[in-house]
Amino acid sequence: MSRRDALTRVIDALHAEIGALKSNDVAALERATADKLLHLDAVAAAGVGPAGPELRELADEANRLNETARIYVNLMAANVRRRLQTLTGESGNAGYRSMVAAAYC
Repeated sequence: MSRRDALTRVIDALHAEIGALKSNDVAALERATADKLLHLDAVAAAGVGPAGPELRELADEANRLNETARIYVNLMAANVRRRLQTLTGESGNAGYRSMVAAAYC
């Protein structure tokens, strides 16, 4: 497989990964991530060498999509952290925690 073909498949896998993140489809996310890693290995196996404008453009697109996926993951993690903190009364509001602790004493 050529580097171009492998990079194109990485991009396709990143699109699938982002779609799975948006829809909270864990099984699709696992498949897309496995595909992405497989195709990244294919890019590495294709060797190194001078990259022409087309390869650079594909690599830049893959980087942009990967950054988008990272942002989605970070937002989801922040939402989970906020929800857990709210559930445990640890939302950064010391006054609220004191009231909760006093209520159970």
